[in-house]
Amino acid sequence: MNLERRDFFRYAKLGLMAGAASPLMGAGFLSTNDHVKDFLWLDKKSSKNEIITDVTVPEHKDVILSGQEYKTLKKTLYRLKRIQKTVGYGHFNVISFDEALKLSSNHSRIGEFSREELALVEKLFYENANVYGFYGEKVLSSLTNNIKTNETKKIPHTGHYLYRGRAEAMYQEIKKDIGSSIVLTSGVRGVVKQMYLFLNKAFTLQGNLSQASTSLAPPGYSFHGVGDFDVGKVGFGVKNFSSDFAETDEYKRLMDLGYIKIRYFEGNPFGVRFEPWHIKVI
Repeated sequence: MNLERRDFFRYAKLGLMAGAASPLMGAGFLSTNDHVKDFLWLDKKSSKNEIITDVTVPEHKDVILSGQEYKTLKKTLYRLKRIQKTVGYGHFNVISFDEALKLSSNHSRIGEFSREELALVEKLFYENANVYGFYGEKVLSSLTNNIKTNETKKIPHTGHYLYRGRAEAMYQEIKKDIGSSIVLTSGVRGVVKQMYLFLNKAFTLQGNLSQASTSLAPPGYSFHGVGDFDVGKVGFGVKNFSSDFAETDEYKRLMDLGYIKIRYFEGNPFGVRFEPWHIKVI
């Protein structure tokens, strides 16, 4: 099934893809310790991870989901989590939404997306993120964007993929120049993975989409979908996704060698926190 936007919402509205949801799993199902540590860490000790502007960012009112939408968000998040568990953490990084829909239809333990869930997914993908206060560039135009497997390579011992060509070559050069203390912490992320991460962040913030978008690009806006990747220090854990990484020898070496061209620098005009771990490829 290859859904274009005009068909996607029509099917959702008609309920042709709706079905009974699987029973929700127990408490702790959405633990941020379960691989969601990619990009969900917010360092509250340092202002570098907050929006501090030397430039003017247009003011806006926080966009917060309604009570019913928040409940729908939670159900969608559980469903995506079940898909991740079914396909595995690594493959979940690159599956398409078409594949997610097929899996939800074929596996009773996942359950089909309801029309309300599909409508929310479409809204979050196609709505202009400027309304949240996020001013980055949208790099993927279709909810059903597909990552071709022959264009990516799984990097051993990381659970992540990189695009072949420039991204892979850059990572190999970084490994060669920095050594074994540097590791890929996130590579290619398809629409489904980015949607999952964004929903999880919004869930922890009680449906506040504006706050979520300060530390995580909304679906369709992440450059991880087209080539960028993240690196960190081996053994540094979640601090690799905080300003603490900028204090490591690995980061300083990356800067000295010219690998770091920070996409989301301090005081950036995009409404995004400082990300010293993000390698700009595209």
